[in-house]
Amino acid sequence: MKPGIVIAVAALVLNAFAAGWFVGNGSAQASDTATRLAAVEAQLAGRRGAEPPRRAEPKRPSEPSGVQVVEVGDAPALGEADAPVTIVEFSDFQCPFCTRVRPTLDQIRETYGDQVRIVFKHYPLSFHTKAMGAHRAALAAAEQGKFWPMHDLIFDNPKDLDPEQLRAHAETLGLDLARYDAAVASPELEERIRADQAQGSSLGVRGTPSFFINGRFFSGAQPFAAFKARIDEELAALEG
Repeated sequence: MKPGIVIAVAALVLNAFAAGWFVGNGSAQASDTATRLAAVEAQLAGRRGAEPPRRAEPKRPSEPSGVQVVEVGDAPALGEADAPVTIVEFSDFQCPFCTRVRPTLDQIRETYGDQVRIVFKHYPLSFHTKAMGAHRAALAAAEQGKFWPMHDLIFDNPKDLDPEQLRAHAETLGLDLARYDAAVASPELEERIRADQAQGSSLGVRGTPSFFINGRFFSGAQPFAAFKARIDEELAALEG
C-alpha cells in the first residue's frame, strides 16, 4: 500500500474511533467503528480501482486535401508558364528546412526541364525575426530583375540576414543601391508578403516549406524520390 493511502487509512480510522468514543460505549462503539471501517475500505477500494484522469491529446492541424486552386499571379517563377506540372512553394528565408530542400528543387529542374515550373511564395514565420527583412530584400531585388540571384545569395548565406548584410548582397549583384534602399523601405513590399502569407494560410499552410504540386498539398523538405513520385503521377494523369 502506498504511503499516502496508509496515512489516509490511519486518519480515517482514528476519526472513526474518536467519533465512536463520543457517541456511546461498549457494543455501540464497536458497531459504529465497524461500520465506519467498512466505509473506509470501500472508499479505498474505489480509489485503487479508479483510472487516473486522461489528458486530452492536442489536436494536430489537418493537412489540406484534394486539389486546391493556387493563384500564382506575378510571383517569381522558374520554367514555362504552360509547363504540365507547377510546383508552388511557400517558403521562409530563415527556415533551415527551406534551405535543405533547395538542392532537391534544383534536381527537379535538371531532371524534368520544361515539364516543371517552380513558383516562389513568401511565407516568413513569425518566430523567425529576420525573415521578413530577407523577403523584403528579395522583392527589392526583383524590382531590378534579380529576384532569383538574391534568392540564391540569401539561402547560400543563411546567417547573413541583417539589413547591412542583405544590402551587401544587393551591391554584389550590381543593383542600383538607391533604388534598392527605397524599395526595401516601401510599405508595398510588406503588403505583397502579407498577401502571400494570407493566401498560404487560406490554403492550409502551417509551416515551411510547403508545396502545392498541381494544386495538391505536399509538405516539408522531402527527398527527391518523394517529389519524383508525385510529379510522375501528375504527368501520367495528364497523358492518360
